[in-house]
Amino acid sequence: MNPLLFFTDPVFSAPTIAMLLMGLACGMVGVLVFVRKRSLLGETLSHATYPGVALAAFFLTGSFLSWGIMVGAFVSSLVALFLIERLITRYRISEDAALCFTLATFFGLGVTVVSLVQNIKGSVYRQIQAYLYGQAATMTDRNVWIYALFFVLVLVCLFLFYRELQVLLFDPLFAKISDLSVKMIRLLVHFLLTCAIVISIRSVGVILMTAMLIGPPVAARQYTNKLSTLFILSGLFGMLGAFFGNLLSVYLSLWTSISFPTGPVVVLCIAIISLFSIMMAPHRGLLFRFIRIAHFRLDRVSENILKTIWHLSSKEGTPFCEIEKRQGFSKWYLIFHIKRLCRKGLLKQAHGGCYRLTLQGEKMGARIVRLHRLWELYLVNYLGMGAQKVHANAEEMEHILTPAMEQELTQLLKDPKVDPHQQPIPLLEEG
Repeated sequence: MNPLLFFTDPVFSAPTIAMLLMGLACGMVGVLVFVRKRSLLGETLSHATYPGVALAAFFLTGSFLSWGIMVGAFVSSLVALFLIERLITRYRISEDAALCFTLATFFGLGVTVVSLVQNIKGSVYRQIQAYLYGQAATMTDRNVWIYALFFVLVLVCLFLFYRELQVLLFDPLFAKISDLSVKMIRLLVHFLLTCAIVISIRSVGVILMTAMLIGPPVAARQYTNKLSTLFILSGLFGMLGAFFGNLLSVYLSLWTSISFPTGPVVVLCIAIISLFSIMMAPHRGLLFRFIRIAHFRLDRVSENILKTIWHLSSKEGTPFCEIEKRQGFSKWYLIFHIKRLCRKGLLKQAHGGCYRLTLQGEKMGARIVRLHRLWELYLVNYLGMGAQKVHANAEEMEHILTPAMEQELTQLLKDPKVDPHQQPIPLLEEG
């Protein structure tokens, strides 16, 4: 099947476009709760819509049912939000306890009402279940317009109140003492969150709704530290997850003759995007972080070898056995590092299995020793540590002190000549 048919075919176009708009809008709204570290709020409000959906289905019929369900879900989530704020502010209950209590209470109430609906109005029961697990494949052009209007509303709110939202998200204390209307901005955030949940439960369901809010910001956060970029990337990731989830749902159903519901497949796609970003993002990804840590450890061992040879340097060079004795590594691991230093032009082999520092290696070795002894002197003079206790700490710090920190230490210590053990500190020119 041609993927373009998902935008042109009368059967597939409405669910596809609606899911794209839903993923885009929910991804952007999700940033508001993700940055404030209130992700459980989305989970609580999505489950809190269930009794509203069930009560609306119980009392309404006919053409008013679909709109009544949305209104019921909206009112139910607002009541839950009011209860949460009341428990936190009035009764001094911790936020996580208030959220968990509200989630369990409202979802339990919803399940109870649904049981009554199943016994009294069995024909409506299946329609309620669509809101529990989602039924994106049956969305129509009306849903497309609803999602499009909500997306426009989100864009307008972010454009008009971006600065206020930025202050509230990152510095709520400053927002309180400034002229910023904190209550109004919080109401706006809660309104957008509630609308996103109420509108989107039709596609992914009450249970999986939180993934649409939190998954895209989790993925986007791995690539940026800027709020505006976070909004854009989160929306794009939400849209990508919705699109590929919709495609996979159809393709898997055709290939396997097993029905794969769109909502759960969309959530799985967003989860895959999030996990991929957590693992593979260039700066924050676990894989690249592991590579940087491994590279730092290799450099640390190499610098220790340079420092050892600098201490033992002689005209004939330093014997391999003496380096091995000082370092305490296995023979082959030490050979690997020595060859690595030779390739970098920091070390060269002399006669009789000895090794000698090159001019560049001698400068680097002297700088490591200089940083070590400067830090020892700083610990003794400014932190009052005993001279016999500073060596281990300096062994760690000598590998991470930057040239700017070295310059500050030199100025602070007034360009010292000896360390606490009365050993000479190599001159800055040698480093």
